[in-house]
Amino acid sequence: MNAFTRRSFMGLGTCMVAGTGLSGALQPFNRQRPSISGLSLTSYSMKRYMRWWLGKPARGDGKMEMTGFLDYCAELGLKAAEITGYFFPEPLGHVEIHAVRRRAHLLGLDLSGGAMGNNFACSPGSLEGKRHLEYTRTWIDRFAEMGTPVIRVFATRGIPGGVSDAQVIDNVTANLEHALEHAEKRGVILALENHDFVRNINYLLEILGRIESKWLGVTWDSANLAPVADPYEELARIAPYAVTAQIKAMTRVNGKDVPADYGRLVGILREANYCGYLVLEYEEAEDPCEAIPRELAKLRRVLGDGQRDETKE
Repeated sequence: MNAFTRRSFMGLGTCMVAGTGLSGALQPFNRQRPSISGLSLTSYSMKRYMRWWLGKPARGDGKMEMTGFLDYCAELGLKAAEITGYFFPEPLGHVEIHAVRRRAHLLGLDLSGGAMGNNFACSPGSLEGKRHLEYTRTWIDRFAEMGTPVIRVFATRGIPGGVSDAQVIDNVTANLEHALEHAEKRGVILALENHDFVRNINYLLEILGRIESKWLGVTWDSANLAPVADPYEELARIAPYAVTAQIKAMTRVNGKDVPADYGRLVGILREANYCGYLVLEYEEAEDPCEAIPRELAKLRRVLGDGQRDETKE
């Protein structure tokens, strides 16, 4: 990723001034009844146990199908689950899609969202750009059929060499606008995650400020940030635009992993009047079957009092 410099920031044109609201189209959501609905879990958290990876059998001995993941979420006492497109076989038909929707309903689980592996950094209209846009539309259709209200999308997955930051922002904006046209037709919200290139919150807000769509928001990821001394301050800047919130066991201070303060993270969301599920994504080395129940217990305690992370006392 290109290093963020004052020169590249100034070259962006109508960019947001740090610490203020967006100067462009998207404004903070006006929630009439803000509340955290409950806890959800990403299927990515169980990556090492999943049977499929990018449409093909996964390496290793993973046996878990997506319906099995939903069973696991129900066993954990969760209210919802997030579905990731990586963990389905290809070709994927209506039978498999409908099986996920049916199982979730019978288990009493909401599908809090979906996730895909798109890349909007490609030049709009290029062969690669068209391929990623078609991929995005396909998964919008699939997630809409499953009944997921929000889809987590990326700005980039790696950055083309020799392309300026300003050009990447232009490309992402144009491709995202095309994707949003289809998302609106299918009635799903696209949630741009602070990930890869837009770990730089200035870049993320610049893209959001250029697009006028009721079907755009932010995936608030508690760990994916450019190196900063205070990640919580950066996360507070994007919380008002969050349509889904993803929380992790670790965050990063000056680029180094440190244990996350769950109480402070939840406080940021509540201060921003966030409304929706809090989605745990576990990515650490420990066996997720051991770690996830422990992390969920911590989060439940924090959500219970809303004031502090009792695990730090």
